[in-house]
Amino acid sequence: MRYCSVIETAKKWNVSERSVRNYCAQGRVNGAFLTGKTWNIPENAEKPERSNKKKVQPVTLLEILQEEKASKYPGGIYHKTQIDLTYNSNHIEGSRLTHDQTRYIFETNTIGVENEVLNVDDVIETANHFRCIDMMIDDAKTALTEKLIKELHLTLKSGTSDSRKDWFAVGDYKKMPNEVGGMTTALPEEVAEKMKILLKEYNGKEKKNFEDILDFHVKFERIHPFQDGSGRVGRLIMFKECLKYNIVPFIIEDDLKMFYYRGLKEWDHEKGYLTDTCLTAQDKYKAYLEYFKIAY
Repeated sequence: MRYCSVIETAKKWNVSERSVRNYCAQGRVNGAFLTGKTWNIPENAEKPERSNKKKVQPVTLLEILQEEKASKYPGGIYHKTQIDLTYNSNHIEGSRLTHDQTRYIFETNTIGVENEVLNVDDVIETANHFRCIDMMIDDAKTALTEKLIKELHLTLKSGTSDSRKDWFAVGDYKKMPNEVGGMTTALPEEVAEKMKILLKEYNGKEKKNFEDILDFHVKFERIHPFQDGSGRVGRLIMFKECLKYNIVPFIIEDDLKMFYYRGLKEWDHEKGYLTDTCLTAQDKYKAYLEYFKIAY
């Protein structure tokens, strides 16, 4: 290994000799050491970045969500998304918690009620859903896999009364046949193969658009791979994939629930029902982004 002097390094890095000495003294030059009062600097040492270098500002919605999540920023788009997506997705599946109760759990990690009986599963699944959204933000750029989907279900259903039932598979595909809205779904022995085919088809598309994400959702819900929780997992996946491909996400609220169900049922004959419903929901999310001055 050849070592350079401060003078040589300063010329190579185009900085002052004083800056080089400061970098070395601060331990910011790997391999540099003192001999007496002389710094010996490896010839391949890289110039440290300036500590006051301007921080790159987040640009995409995903970057903003990641930054607000990391900093625990209150009152921003991350905060609103957590509460609204959790409340509405759980509400579609029968949760009796109010929007205010959902917000209170997110903001305080406590339950504040008077003269009211709450369902424990509703509370647990609300807290779990917050974690699921964090997973989708953290893993937004990763490929959609069976492993990720099962981990999402495990996170959603852990600690619930369902998790204590022998016939209920938490974090794994269903063991018992089930119907949804009077419609048959894939039999348990069919689920693994159908999921593999669906994911291979979806991941085979290089770049996904809005319709591709909806088409995956419809096929996922028709398989209905889990005993319970497939609807919420499916909507979380749509949220993740929208973030991945820089598409404005959307939240299906209660006033759109029946249109959403109709859209799922009629997709093969008329894609417009579900597309229009989700575009309406997307317009509302865009209004949130405009309020927070986030470009899209």
